[in-house]
Amino acid sequence: MSALGFDIGNENCVIGAAKQRGIDVLLNDESKRETPTVVSFGEKQRFIGSAGAASATMNPKSTISQVKRLIGRKFSEPIVQDDLKLFPFETSEGPDGGIVIHLNYLSKKQTFTPIQILAMLLTHLKQIAERNLETPISDCVIGVPSYLTDLQRHAYLNAAEIAGLKPLRLMHDCTATALGYGIYKTEFSSGGPANVVFVDIGHCDMQVAVASFEPGHMKILSHASDSNLGGRDFDEVLFRYFAAQFKEQYNIDVYSNARASLRLRTSCEKMKKVLSANPEAPLNIECLMEEKDVKGFIKREDFEKLSSELLERVSIPCRKALLDSGLTLEKIHTVELVGSGSRIPAIAKILNSLFGKEPRRTVNASECVARGCALQCAMLSPIFRVREYEHGFFMVIPCFPETMSLTPFSKLVVSLICPFDHFA
Repeated sequence: MSALGFDIGNENCVIGAAKQRGIDVLLNDESKRETPTVVSFGEKQRFIGSAGAASATMNPKSTISQVKRLIGRKFSEPIVQDDLKLFPFETSEGPDGGIVIHLNYLSKKQTFTPIQILAMLLTHLKQIAERNLETPISDCVIGVPSYLTDLQRHAYLNAAEIAGLKPLRLMHDCTATALGYGIYKTEFSSGGPANVVFVDIGHCDMQVAVASFEPGHMKILSHASDSNLGGRDFDEVLFRYFAAQFKEQYNIDVYSNARASLRLRTSCEKMKKVLSANPEAPLNIECLMEEKDVKGFIKREDFEKLSSELLERVSIPCRKALLDSGLTLEKIHTVELVGSGSRIPAIAKILNSLFGKEPRRTVNASECVARGCALQCAMLSPIFRVREYEHGFFMVIPCFPETMSLTPFSKLVVSLICPFDHFA
């Protein structure tokens, strides 16, 4: 048996596993640490993860991605309707008001729910873990956004049950990040709490948490979020800009072609990453549509101007989290910036201006949630044995949902038996 932590991102998934000497991130079949959150249905078989992402361009209308945006939601929700406009696959409203996905599979029209798609992804991740660890696994902790409703949380649990997993807890993403940060950091003094702001900007959302750390103790003071502000929104800014430019310059409408839209969005995402490290970036796509090669170019300052409305929203959840925590700016020790969408330089500038401190990146931006979840699973699993580490290891005892006590082990090997609690 093993203790696993799953970070089911909107774009990629990461698997953390508790091992003898700490927390490791497991590699998938392509020896990569991140697995695309994609399920693609072919004529005779399914392609999940990296294989699904590779099939997306050839089979866009039968490829399901960004299922995190659909899980546990109602079809009629305005936010769902906005998301569905971006997806090439066909959907409709189910008998219970939920979302039903229509696609071709095994040479016939079939329907699936987001829970079933998520269960397929979790099954795939479970198989990756079992191949890595060479043992059956069931116990896990799954990272979820703090803004999820009870219906969405139970949808995650239902998908995990279908996949043969036993979630010991659904853990907020920022709480998982803070847990790993608090246990492995040794810079906390006994002179008073160190208050840290965690800003997690993912592919589709932004989450902020304020945590207070003392030697042997961690407490989450507040949470705030913007469920519609993430890296993909900045991609969409570039997509709309170049879609309009290509319509005028090349007389092509990428909105009318699912494959062309997918290719342009993929190129815009790559361009955004280039702009994070360079003042300008080119765009070149061969045979985008109607056998036409297209070219484009944009400067970082122009990209920031186009994204000004999005950038203005970055400070809103930060201010709310700070207000709810009851702290002043002077009492903030540091700001930690994580998440796949956090690498845009303008975001770091905004946070620096807001908190008066340069944001730090001392934790792995893509793996911190999975690592924290795996660590929590090791503590909660009633059958897991944890070996004491050389530099002092701590176990987490849930006192109430957002407070944790960190206590050194008194024995070399101990069995941890903790309360069964889904939500943190």
